Amino acid sequence: MRLSVLDLVPVRSDQSTSDALAATTRLAQAADRLGYTRYWVAEHHNMPSVAATSPPVLIAHLAAHTKALRLGSGGVMLPNHAPLAVAEQFALLEAAHPGRIDLGIGRAPGSDPVTSMALRGPAGRDDRDIEAFPEYLDDVMALMSAHGVQVSLPRDLMRDTYILKATPAAVTEPRLWLLGSSMYSARLAAAKGLPYVFAHHFSGQGTEEALQTYRADFRPSDLTSEPVTFLTVNAAVAETRDEAMRLILPNLQMMGRLRTGQPMVPLDLVEDAEAQQVSARAQPIIEAGLRQAVVGSPAEAADQLRALAERFDVDEVMVHPVASAFRGTDPATAPARETTLELLAKELF
Repeated sequence: MRLSVLDLVPVRSDQSTSDALAATTRLAQAADRLGYTRYWVAEHHNMPSVAATSPPVLIAHLAAHTKALRLGSGGVMLPNHAPLAVAEQFALLEAAHPGRIDLGIGRAPGSDPVTSMALRGPAGRDDRDIEAFPEYLDDVMALMSAHGVQVSLPRDLMRDTYILKATPAAVTEPRLWLLGSSMYSARLAAAKGLPYVFAHHFSGQGTEEALQTYRADFRPSDLTSEPVTFLTVNAAVAETRDEAMRLILPNLQMMGRLRTGQPMVPLDLVEDAEAQQVSARAQPIIEAGLRQAVVGSPAEAADQLRALAERFDVDEVMVHPVASAFRGTDPATAPARETTLELLAKELF
C-alpha cells in the first residue's frame, strides 16, 4: 500500500503563520525522507487555524525543499479562479519540477460566502462559476497541453482563430486529479476519465458508494485508461493509544466548533483542549470524527489503514496528520505530526 500526505498547514495557538509554514516544511522533508508518494496542500481561506491559502505558492516552496516527493494541491478550488491562471501556475510548476507536480481540483469554495465574494472580485463572478465547473475543468486540461486551446474570434478581426496556451513549450504536464466528497464529483470524474480522490477525512459519509459509482461509470480517456483513486483520512499515531487520543483531541474539537457554527480559533494545544467544555451539539460530531480517523499505537494504526484500504479497495491512502502539540513545544515544529508519519512508515514501508 502506498502512503501519501495531505497538509492543511494548521496554525496552533502558540504559532505565527511563519511558524506554521516552518513546521510544514519540516513535515514535507520528513515525508520525502521516509518514502511517502506525494504531499498535497489544501486551499482554505480566512480561517484562523489554516495557513494553506495558496496551493501553487506553497507547492513551489516545498518542491524547492524536497527531492523526490510528488507535490500537489488537495485541492485548487476552481470556481475561485480563472482556468487560465490555474493552468499557467501549474504548467510553470511542472516546468520547474518535471514529473513531480499533481493538480488536484475541487468544486467547493473552501471558504465562507463573504470570503468567496472577495476572492472572485467585483466583476460579477457568482454561483454560475460553480455551475460551469465541468467546462472550466476541460479548459484547464486543454490549456496545460502542448497544443493549447483554439479560441474563436469575431470575424471582423484579422483572424478568426487564436491559440491560447498556459505555457509556450510544454514537455510534460501535471497529473490532474478530481477531488470530491459527493456523488456529483464521482460521476464527473468517471465521465471525464480522470483519477479521483474522495475526501474521507472531511466527509466520512458516502465514501463506498462514491468510489463504486466512479469505478462502474468510468470512461477511459487520454489521461487515464482505467479507474485510479485513493482516499484521505485523519491520523494521529503515537507510541501509545492514550497519547494518540490526547494529540487528536484539539482537531476533533475544532471540527465540532466548525460544524456547529461556533467562532473559529487557532488549533488548541493539547492541555487547552483537555480543559475545554464541549457542547452537547458538538459531542456527536467529535465522536463521529474519532470513529473515521486512524488513531492509536503504530501497530493499531497500521492495521486500521490496511483495513481502510481493503474496505474501499484502494492501493493508496493519503494521511492527514492532525496531531496537535503539548505546551512548551518549539512553535516552528510539529513533532507529533512528524512522529505520525515516522511510525506509520516503520510499520508499512
